[in-house]
Amino acid sequence: MPQLQDLVLGLQHIGIPTDDIQATIEFYQSLGFSVMHTNEHNHHKVAFLSLGNVVIETYENDQVAAKCGAIDHIALNVSDIKATHTVVRALGYQELEDGIQTLPFFSNGVSYFTIKGPNAEKVEFSQYL
Repeated sequence: MPQLQDLVLGLQHIGIPTDDIQATIEFYQSLGFSVMHTNEHNHHKVAFLSLGNVVIETYENDQVAAKCGAIDHIALNVSDIKATHTVVRALGYQELEDGIQTLPFFSNGVSYFTIKGPNAEKVEFSQYL
């Protein structure tokens, strides 16, 4: 079985929920970010913004806290989502969904799964397809 450090390529994105996606996009654009991708999922708008090697995923959410600590998840880019899932399950971490999920983002979609960290943080393992 491969080691997790052999599968994780680095930070993929930081997820920030919002109740005003346009204002969030404009704010990050004013800081030099550009929109790489937009989509809609479950009737909520999603946008990915990039600056250098930093990617922010912002998405509409009906229950946005809008307070300090509003980052929802940290996503790690992986080379093989199935192998990563096998390794993480073997480590015994609690998954927040049932197995690997797929979304129609970017050219070919993205597959991911999320675990809960020791401080209730969400850590997402994600692979561009």
